[in-house]
Amino acid sequence: MALRSPGSVKAAWDPVRHPLFARYYARASVNAETRMGMGAVRDRLLAGLSGRVIEIGAGNGLNFGHYPRTVSEVVAIEPERSLRQLAVEAALRSEVPVDVVPGAAEALPVKSEAYDAAVISLVLCSVRDVPRALAEARRVLRPGGMVRFFEHGLGGGRIMHVTQRALDRTLWPPLNGGCHLARDPIAALRAAGFELGPYRRVMMPEHGPTLPTSYCVLGAAWRSEDSGKTQATVH
Repeated sequence: MALRSPGSVKAAWDPVRHPLFARYYARASVNAETRMGMGAVRDRLLAGLSGRVIEIGAGNGLNFGHYPRTVSEVVAIEPERSLRQLAVEAALRSEVPVDVVPGAAEALPVKSEAYDAAVISLVLCSVRDVPRALAEARRVLRPGGMVRFFEHGLGGGRIMHVTQRALDRTLWPPLNGGCHLARDPIAALRAAGFELGPYRRVMMPEHGPTLPTSYCVLGAAWRSEDSGKTQATVH
Protein backbone atom coordinates (compact mmCIF):
# COMPACT_ATOMS: atom_id res chain seq x y z
CA MET A 1 0.00 0.00 0.00
CA ALA A 2 1.36 3.40 -0.92
CA LEU A 3 1.11 5.68 2.07
CA ARG A 4 0.28 9.36 1.90
CA SER A 5 2.78 12.14 2.30
CA PRO A 6 2.30 14.27 5.43
CA GLY A 7 0.66 17.03 3.44
CA SER A 8 -2.11 14.74 2.27
CA VAL A 9 -3.57 13.95 5.68
CA LYS A 10 -6.07 16.77 5.30
CA ALA A 11 -8.37 14.19 3.72
CA ALA A 12 -11.98 14.42 4.89
CA TRP A 13 -12.24 10.94 6.41
CA ASP A 14 -12.33 11.27 10.20
CA PRO A 15 -13.30 8.07 12.05
CA VAL A 16 -13.19 9.97 15.37
CA ARG A 17 -14.23 13.56 16.13
CA HIS A 18 -13.49 15.01 19.57
CA PRO A 19 -12.42 18.60 18.79
CA LEU A 20 -12.91 20.03 22.29
CA PHE A 21 -11.12 17.17 23.99
CA ALA A 22 -8.38 17.29 21.35
CA ARG A 23 -7.59 20.91 22.20
CA TYR A 24 -7.50 20.13 25.93
CA TYR A 25 -5.38 17.00 25.40
CA ALA A 26 -2.87 18.82 23.21
CA ARG A 27 -2.21 21.39 25.95
CA ALA A 28 -2.22 18.90 28.83
CA SER A 29 0.08 16.41 27.12
CA VAL A 30 2.71 19.05 26.39
CA ASN A 31 2.67 20.14 30.05
CA ALA A 32 2.99 16.51 31.14
CA GLU A 33 6.27 16.10 29.23
CA THR A 34 8.23 17.75 32.01
CA ARG A 35 5.84 18.19 34.92
CA MET A 36 4.83 14.52 35.03
CA GLY A 37 7.97 13.04 33.52
CA MET A 38 6.28 11.82 30.33
CA GLY A 39 9.32 12.70 28.24
CA ALA A 40 11.41 10.16 30.16
CA VAL A 41 8.63 7.57 29.83
CA ARG A 42 8.60 8.05 26.05
CA ASP A 43 12.36 7.52 25.97
CA ARG A 44 11.97 4.18 27.78
CA LEU A 45 8.98 3.20 25.66
CA LEU A 46 10.84 3.60 22.36
CA ALA A 47 14.44 2.76 23.31
CA GLY A 48 16.08 0.14 21.09
CA LEU A 49 13.45 0.06 18.35
CA SER A 50 14.61 -0.35 14.77
CA GLY A 51 13.24 -0.88 11.28
CA ARG A 52 9.66 -0.04 10.28
CA VAL A 53 7.32 1.03 13.08
CA ILE A 54 3.58 1.65 13.12
CA GLU A 55 2.31 3.93 15.88
CA ILE A 56 -1.37 3.34 16.57
CA GLY A 57 -3.11 6.42 17.92
CA ALA A 58 -0.30 8.95 17.57
CA GLY A 59 -2.23 11.86 19.10
CA ASN A 60 -0.36 15.12 18.63
CA GLY A 61 2.90 13.36 17.79
CA LEU A 62 4.84 13.79 21.02
CA ASN A 63 6.48 10.37 20.60
CA PHE A 64 8.11 11.38 17.32
CA GLY A 65 11.00 13.25 18.91
CA HIS A 66 11.90 10.20 21.03
CA TYR A 67 12.35 7.57 18.31
CA PRO A 68 15.95 6.37 17.97
CA ARG A 69 17.66 6.88 14.62
CA THR A 70 17.76 3.10 14.12
CA VAL A 71 14.07 3.40 13.16
CA SER A 72 13.89 3.66 9.38
CA GLU A 73 10.24 4.72 9.12
CA VAL A 74 7.26 5.49 11.34
CA VAL A 75 3.71 5.26 10.03
CA ALA A 76 1.57 7.13 12.55
CA ILE A 77 -2.17 6.42 12.58
CA GLU A 78 -4.39 9.09 14.13
CA PRO A 79 -8.18 9.24 13.70
CA GLU A 80 -8.89 12.67 15.24
CA ARG A 81 -8.41 15.52 12.75
CA SER A 82 -7.21 18.22 15.16
CA LEU A 83 -4.65 15.96 16.78
CA ARG A 84 -3.61 14.62 13.39
CA GLN A 85 -2.77 18.09 12.12
CA LEU A 86 -0.58 18.66 15.18
CA ALA A 87 1.07 15.30 14.52
CA VAL A 88 1.85 16.41 10.96
CA GLU A 89 3.66 19.45 12.36
CA ALA A 90 5.58 17.23 14.82
CA ALA A 91 6.50 14.85 11.97
CA LEU A 92 8.17 17.69 10.09
CA ARG A 93 10.45 18.27 13.09
CA SER A 94 11.28 14.60 13.62
CA GLU A 95 14.77 13.20 13.02
CA VAL A 96 13.27 9.98 11.67
CA PRO A 97 10.86 9.74 8.69
CA VAL A 98 7.25 9.90 9.92
CA ASP A 99 4.16 9.56 7.73
CA VAL A 100 0.93 10.63 9.48
CA VAL A 101 -2.11 8.79 8.19
CA PRO A 102 -5.83 8.98 9.07
CA GLY A 103 -7.36 5.73 10.24
CA ALA A 104 -8.86 3.82 13.16
CA ALA A 105 -7.10 1.28 15.38
CA GLU A 106 -9.81 -1.27 14.55
CA ALA A 107 -9.13 -1.04 10.78
CA LEU A 108 -5.52 -0.06 10.13
CA PRO A 109 -5.05 1.13 6.52
CA VAL A 110 -1.81 -0.80 5.95
CA LYS A 111 -0.67 -4.20 4.69
CA SER A 112 -0.37 -7.30 6.86
CA GLU A 113 3.00 -8.31 8.35
CA ALA A 114 4.61 -5.08 7.17
CA TYR A 115 6.10 -3.73 10.42
CA ASP A 116 8.88 -4.68 12.80
CA ALA A 117 7.20 -3.02 15.79
CA ALA A 118 3.94 -1.42 16.83
CA VAL A 119 3.72 1.35 19.42
CA ILE A 120 0.55 1.76 21.48
CA SER A 121 0.68 4.68 23.89
CA LEU A 122 -2.37 5.85 25.89
CA VAL A 123 -4.64 4.39 23.21
CA LEU A 124 -6.38 1.26 24.52
CA CYS A 125 -8.34 3.30 27.03
CA SER A 126 -10.27 5.04 24.25
CA VAL A 127 -10.62 2.64 21.31
CA ARG A 128 -14.17 1.43 20.72
CA ASP A 129 -13.24 -2.25 20.34
CA VAL A 130 -10.08 -3.30 22.20
CA PRO A 131 -9.95 -6.94 20.95
CA ARG A 132 -10.38 -5.84 17.34
CA ALA A 133 -7.73 -3.12 17.69
CA LEU A 134 -5.21 -5.59 19.12
CA ALA A 135 -6.09 -8.14 16.42
CA GLU A 136 -5.21 -5.44 13.88
CA ALA A 137 -1.91 -4.81 15.66
CA ARG A 138 -1.11 -8.54 15.36
CA ARG A 139 -2.08 -8.53 11.70
CA VAL A 140 0.29 -5.74 10.69
CA LEU A 141 3.30 -7.04 12.64
CA ARG A 142 5.78 -9.30 10.90
CA PRO A 143 6.53 -12.70 12.51
CA GLY A 144 8.78 -11.86 15.44
CA GLY A 145 7.43 -8.32 15.66
CA MET A 146 7.07 -6.46 18.94
CA VAL A 147 4.47 -4.27 20.58
CA ARG A 148 5.72 -1.51 22.84
CA PHE A 149 2.99 -0.17 25.09
CA PHE A 150 2.37 2.49 27.71
CA GLU A 151 -1.22 2.48 28.96
CA HIS A 152 -3.24 3.48 31.99
CA GLY A 153 -5.97 1.33 33.47
CA LEU A 154 -7.49 -0.41 36.45
CA GLY A 155 -5.44 0.00 39.60
CA GLY A 156 -5.35 0.69 43.31
CA GLY A 157 -7.56 -0.90 45.93
CA ARG A 158 -11.26 -1.62 46.11
CA ILE A 159 -12.33 1.99 46.57
CA MET A 160 -10.32 3.13 43.55
CA HIS A 161 -11.73 0.27 41.45
CA VAL A 162 -15.27 1.31 42.37
CA THR A 163 -14.46 4.92 41.56
CA GLN A 164 -12.92 4.09 38.17
CA ARG A 165 -15.85 1.89 37.14
CA ALA A 166 -18.40 4.45 38.31
CA LEU A 167 -16.71 7.18 36.27
CA ASP A 168 -16.62 4.86 33.23
CA ARG A 169 -20.39 4.39 33.47
CA THR A 170 -21.13 8.11 33.75
CA LEU A 171 -19.28 11.28 32.81
CA TRP A 172 -15.70 10.27 32.14
CA PRO A 173 -15.84 8.82 28.59
CA PRO A 174 -17.98 11.60 27.02
CA LEU A 175 -15.86 14.30 28.63
CA ASN A 176 -12.52 12.71 27.77
CA GLY A 177 -12.66 11.57 24.17
CA GLY A 178 -14.02 8.09 24.92
CA CYS A 179 -11.37 7.31 27.54
CA HIS A 180 -12.12 4.51 30.04
CA LEU A 181 -10.39 4.21 33.39
CA ALA A 182 -11.05 0.60 34.38
CA ARG A 183 -9.71 -1.31 31.37
CA ASP A 184 -6.89 -3.81 31.94
CA PRO A 185 -4.27 -3.48 29.16
CA ILE A 186 -2.20 -6.48 30.29
CA ALA A 187 -5.22 -8.79 30.30
CA ALA A 188 -6.29 -7.42 26.92
CA LEU A 189 -2.87 -8.10 25.36
CA ARG A 190 -2.86 -11.66 26.70
CA ALA A 191 -6.41 -12.27 25.47
CA ALA A 192 -5.40 -11.04 22.01
CA GLY A 193 -2.71 -13.73 21.81
CA PHE A 194 0.36 -11.63 22.53
CA GLU A 195 3.16 -13.07 24.61
CA LEU A 196 4.02 -10.61 27.37
CA GLY A 197 7.62 -9.61 27.72
CA PRO A 198 9.04 -7.40 30.46
CA TYR A 199 6.69 -4.79 31.83
CA ARG A 200 6.52 -2.56 34.87
CA ARG A 201 3.84 -0.70 36.76
CA VAL A 202 4.25 3.07 36.71
CA MET A 203 2.45 5.75 38.69
CA MET A 204 1.77 9.01 36.85
CA PRO A 205 2.64 11.37 38.34
CA GLU A 206 5.31 9.43 40.19
CA HIS A 207 5.32 12.01 42.98
CA GLY A 208 2.04 13.76 43.55
CA PRO A 209 -1.66 13.08 43.97
CA THR A 210 -2.99 9.64 43.07
CA LEU A 211 -5.67 10.02 40.41
CA PRO A 212 -7.98 7.52 38.69
CA THR A 213 -5.66 7.87 35.66
CA SER A 214 -2.45 7.30 37.64
CA TYR A 215 -2.16 3.51 37.29
CA CYS A 216 -0.03 2.84 34.22
CA VAL A 217 1.95 -0.01 32.73
CA LEU A 218 5.00 0.20 30.46
CA GLY A 219 6.34 -2.78 28.59
CA ALA A 220 6.69 -5.02 25.57
CA ALA A 221 4.88 -7.98 24.01
CA TRP A 222 5.38 -10.26 21.01
CA ARG A 223 3.24 -12.28 18.67
CA SER A 224 2.77 -15.63 20.40
CA GLU A 225 4.14 -17.69 17.50
CA ASP A 226 7.48 -15.87 17.54
CA SER A 227 10.51 -18.05 17.98
CA GLY A 228 13.16 -15.37 18.46
CA LYS A 229 12.99 -12.27 20.63
CA THR A 230 15.88 -10.11 19.67
CA GLN A 231 14.51 -6.62 20.24
CA ALA A 232 15.72 -4.56 23.19
CA THR A 233 13.77 -4.74 26.43
CA VAL A 234 12.18 -1.86 28.31
CA HIS A 235 14.38 -0.57 31.14
